[in-house]
Amino acid sequence: MTLKILSGSANCPLAQKVATSLGVDLVPLILERFPDGELHVDVQQSVRGGDVYLVQPTCPPVDEHFFELFLLADACRRAGAAHLTAVIPYFGYARQDRRARGREPVSVRLLADLIAATHTERVVLADFHSRAVEGAFSVPVEHVSAVPILAEAIRPSVTKHAVVVSPDLGAVKMAEHYARLLDLPVAIIHKSRVSGAEVTVQRIVGDIRDREIVVVDDMITTGGTVEKAIKALLEAGCSRSGLKVVASHGLFVGNAAERLAKLPIDRLHVSDSVPVPESFPLPLQVSSLAPLLGQTIHRLHRLESLGGILARE
Repeated sequence: MTLKILSGSANCPLAQKVATSLGVDLVPLILERFPDGELHVDVQQSVRGGDVYLVQPTCPPVDEHFFELFLLADACRRAGAAHLTAVIPYFGYARQDRRARGREPVSVRLLADLIAATHTERVVLADFHSRAVEGAFSVPVEHVSAVPILAEAIRPSVTKHAVVVSPDLGAVKMAEHYARLLDLPVAIIHKSRVSGAEVTVQRIVGDIRDREIVVVDDMITTGGTVEKAIKALLEAGCSRSGLKVVASHGLFVGNAAERLAKLPIDRLHVSDSVPVPESFPLPLQVSSLAPLLGQTIHRLHRLESLGGILARE
C-alpha cells in the first residue's frame, strides 16, 4: 500500500519536512476560494488504495483550518483512499472540553465527531491541552509529545540550580516530565483565570528563591499566563538571569510578542507545530516535530508498535 502525505495550508513547511523525512513527495493539490469565500479543494494526484496522512494543525484561523481538514479528508475518501489518518500537531478548541457555565457546547466532542464523520480512521495529536480531548474521539488517537525534543534543546543551557515551573495546575504533569528528563526540581504556581486573556496568581509551591527558572506549558496564546507567572516568580525572589520559557505550541496571538518582550526572558523555546513568527522581539529557538511525526507515520504505515513514541505521563 502506497504512503501518501498531504498538507493543508496551515503549516506547509512542517508537512514538507515530514514528507522529506519519509522519502516521499507531498501530494499536489489545489486549495482556492471562490469569490463568495467558499473553499475549493482538488487533489491533483491519485490516492486510490493509498495509506493517506493529512498534516494540518488547526492554528488560527482555527475554524478555517478545521473546515479545510474536513474537505481534504472527504476528497481523499471519495478518491478511493484505503486508509485515512489526520495528523494534527496542534488541536484547536482543546480547552473547550466541558461546559463551564451550562448553556455552552462541548466543542472538542463536536469537532471529534465531525472528524469521524469524514471517515478518518485515526488521529495523531501532539501535546493536547487536556486528557479529555482523547476521550472525545470515537476513533483511535495517537498522542505524541514535543517534551523530549524541547528538553534536549534546552539541556545545554540549563544549570543544576534551575527549577522547572508549572504556571498552573493543568501543566503540572508536563512540568514533572521536563523535570525527570532534566533531573531538576519542580515548582507550581496556583492561578485563577478571570477571562480568556486574564489570570491572577494566588501562590507558589516550591523553592524558587535565587534559582534559575524554566517555565513550561503546552501552549503560549496571548502570553497572559506566562506574564503573570514570571512576575509572581520575580516578586518571590527567583533569579532574573537565565530565565527560559518552553512551550510545545507557540501561537503568539494578539499582543503576545509585545507582552513577553517586556519580561526578562533569556530565551523562548517552542516547536514548529504551528508556523513560527518571521520576526520576534525575543530570542526564539524552534525545534522541529518533523522527525517525531515522520517516525510515527512510518510505524503506523508499516503496522509497527508505537512503543517509545507515544506520550506517557
